[in-house]
Amino acid sequence: MPKMKTKSSAKKRFRVRAGGSVKRSMAYKRHILTKKTTKNKRHLRGTTGVHESDAAAIRAMMPYA
Repeated sequence: MPKMKTKSSAKKRFRVRAGGSVKRSMAYKRHILTKKTTKNKRHLRGTTGVHESDAAAIRAMMPYA
């Protein structure tokens, strides 16, 4: 059997933690920032975990992670 390919979009967006959970960056921080408050933009910094209902789909996109 040939090797399975990892989806390029998934490997750029997600990382798998040591415990097996998947982390992602926050959305809504790319453009149209003038109408967003400073507090809102500050809370969008950093990373967060992927919801458990979406984790199975992300694992399918990243078979070797």
